[in-house]
Formats: sequence, structure tokens, C-alpha cells
Amino acid sequence: MGTRTPRVTDWRLVVQSRLDRVRADLAALGPPDPLDQESQQWRGVAEQEAAVVEDMVTRAESRWRTVASWWSGWHIERAWRSLHEAEIAVVAADSGFLGRLPGLKARVAENLDEHDPRRVALEELRPGEFPLAVEREIVVDALRAAFDASDFAHAGSRALRNKLIATSVVLFVVNTALGVIGLLEPGFVPMCVSAEKLPTVCPSGKSATGADVWLIQLFGAFGAVLSAVVLLLRRRPSLSPYVMVGYQAMIKVLLGAALAVVGILALGAGVTTGLIGVASQAALLLWAVILGYGQQVATRLLDSYTDRVMDQARPLPRLEGQR
Repeated sequence: MGTRTPRVTDWRLVVQSRLDRVRADLAALGPPDPLDQESQQWRGVAEQEAAVVEDMVTRAESRWRTVASWWSGWHIERAWRSLHEAEIAVVAADSGFLGRLPGLKARVAENLDEHDPRRVALEELRPGEFPLAVEREIVVDALRAAFDASDFAHAGSRALRNKLIATSVVLFVVNTALGVIGLLEPGFVPMCVSAEKLPTVCPSGKSATGADVWLIQLFGAFGAVLSAVVLLLRRRPSLSPYVMVGYQAMIKVLLGAALAVVGILALGAGVTTGLIGVASQAALLLWAVILGYGQQVATRLLDSYTDRVMDQARPLPRLEGQR
């Protein structure tokens, strides 16, 4: 089975650029201090983790393994976690790491609560207040906690993405099954609407046909597309390796198609008798569009939740991301 060359994607570009920065910082450290054994150990850790990151970014896999990796996200998570460890090790290996305190404090503040004791200890740290080993531990502990929070947020984003995909598959199967049943047994899923003093109206004319369910689903999906366009327009770019907007739009479209069928069934069952009268084919199809757009009521909550998850899953600190 052939292997697949890794694509140049946004997350790989970001990881590679930060890996280059790690290596540049390592080279700038100069010769190791024989009196600071801990610094030498941190140099070794940085080099080992940098090698892992390079392997994750450039690794070529078989197509089946690529699909499994995409679903689990293990290569992305491994790359980011190793990169974070390499960045921590570079800071710890520098005997003058306290000169980086302003930047370190800003980075930690991005991911840790202001009352977190590790963040508080870092912000209250003053050069020379403690022995070098203690100061190094304070910095490493705070950085590691901040990066762990970022990594866990990425894992949450991946889990949400997989749930969106699974939900989309279920909705696709349901919609397809309804369409096939309607095609094989016209009228089994009644899409025609009748009311007192009004003629019977069907999506494709005056009588039921095999295309009725598909037609209602199509117009319901069209209504959902309108809300999906709004979602796409208001979505800001993200450097996260997990981009949710496509999956959110897919759920909107599929759910809109399903809700259109349910809504037309309700109209045909007389649930809205006395309130809504469908007098023509155009009116029936218009209601399918409106019902499809109506999925926005439910998916708006999903959009808000996704926004919160993605706001926590930034691979770059906010201050860097605004440059």
C-alpha cells in the first residue's frame, strides 16, 4: 500500500515556524555551563522533543493510517505537546531565563485563571528572590500548566469535531432513508397537504409522487443554506488544526432537510388547522424553505458552544495571534 506525502496545512506551518524558533534559541544559548548540570539536561530534552516534532510534521503514512490519524488526531496532539515541551526546555536551559519573564507571564495568562497559584507564583517572582533552581521550577511549572490547558482544549475541539461528523452521518442516513422510502412507495411518507375549502397540494403537483420527499428535503436544505452562509460570513479565521465551520454548516443543511419533512408532515396532519392554510404548491415549497431555516433555533446553541470551545483551543497565545 502506497504512502501519502503529508500536506502543507496551516497547523504544520505554525508548528514548523515555532520549531525553527526553538532550534534558533537552542543555538543562541552558546556552550553549556559545566557548573549548571540542570541546564545541560534541559538542552537534551529540548533536542529530543524537537526531533519528535520534526517527525510528526514530516511523517508520511499509508492512506488507511492517515484516515485513522485524522480521526484520532494523535499526530497533531503529539506534535503540539512535544513542541510545548521543547519550548519549556529551551526556557529552562537558559541561565538567563528570568529576562523572559514579561513574555512568559503573558503566555501563562492566556491559559491559566488569574487565581491559579502557579500563575500567581510566576507573576510575583522577582529575580534573585530564590535560588536559581527554585526560580526555574516556578517558571517551568507555570508554563507546563498553561500548555497543558491549551493541549486539553485541543483535545476537546477534536472530540467536538468527531461528534459533529457522527451526527452528520446519522442525519444523512435518516434523510436518505426517507427519500428512498418516498421514492419506492409514493405517499408512504405523505407530503401532501389538504384543508377545508382548500385543494390538496403536493410538492410536485396535485398528487403524490416519488419525488415529493426529495423535493421537500431539497427546499428545506436550501433554507438551511441561508443560515449556513451567515455562519460562514461571521466566522473569523482560526489557527486551530480543527476547523468546525464546515461541519456546523453540514449539520445545518442536513437538519434543515429533516425538519422540513417533519414540518410538512405536521401541516398535513392538521396540527396547524385554523392557523396556517396552504393553498398552492408554491406556498408549500415556501414553507419547506422556512422550516429548513428554522433549524437555526436549535443549531444556534451549537454555534455558541462551538465558539466557546474554539476560543479555548488557540495554538498561539492571543498576543501573538493578533500580530
